[in-house]
Amino acid sequence: MNDKSKKNKKENNAPPTELKTKDYERELKKLHIEMVKLQEWVRHQGLKICIVFEGRDGAGKGGAIKAITERVSPRIFRVVALPAPTDREKSQMYLQRYAPYWPAGGEVVIFDRSWYNRAGVERVMGFCTEEQAVHFLEMVPQVEKAMVDSGIILIKYWLEVSPEEQTRRLEGRIEDGRKIWKLSPMDLQSYSRWYDYSRARDAMFAATDTPWAPWYVARSDDKKRARLNIIRHVLSQIPYEETPRDPVKLPKRQKAGDYQEPNYPFKFIPEAY
Repeated sequence: MNDKSKKNKKENNAPPTELKTKDYERELKKLHIEMVKLQEWVRHQGLKICIVFEGRDGAGKGGAIKAITERVSPRIFRVVALPAPTDREKSQMYLQRYAPYWPAGGEVVIFDRSWYNRAGVERVMGFCTEEQAVHFLEMVPQVEKAMVDSGIILIKYWLEVSPEEQTRRLEGRIEDGRKIWKLSPMDLQSYSRWYDYSRARDAMFAATDTPWAPWYVARSDDKKRARLNIIRHVLSQIPYEETPRDPVKLPKRQKAGDYQEPNYPFKFIPEAY
């Protein structure tokens, strides 16, 4: 290989340049406009959309979900992040606690972690037996087939983060008072078992990456690019059109008439800023 070929190969493998905040915000605004169009189409057509986010701790699931939902209505876009199961829920059929949250017509439901807990954290950390995990992987493709056959558009994302970037982000949580709540004792235990999680991920993909409910992988070391790429991909997976709407114009505000502002001692908050 000559020097020129070596140089070209090195340039092709080089990481992309950092995405400037103004460029990120410009592209995000464009995508948010499309997300609003999608929202109106979902409401107009009564679509049922279920989006699943999975990935290791620190992979960026929460940030991606926030980027998707920050400009749309929470009445249509619902985020589901279930806590640990209660004793009653532990006695139920495994998927029973998730089914009530699946979307009805005109809804988009986003799972920040999902029923795939059984294939990941529960399996790795010993919260279920190996037999239960294997049974789950055998069963869930048919459940998802039933969901899709009922008209639900099911989109599953795995956010792939590198070991180095995960370490950087989790260390950042320790040092940032705004993020320390994100770091639980379970996260610390999970951090030490990287390759156990890799094996669990591989088994999950092998069993549940189906034609009717495929897994889509998003590289998430670059948070900004990951968010833009995910939103763009979501939009590409759901056929939608711009919903016709009448032109909007503010009506005239009524005249005060005999109304007078009251001389009331309103308790205004301190204006420290």
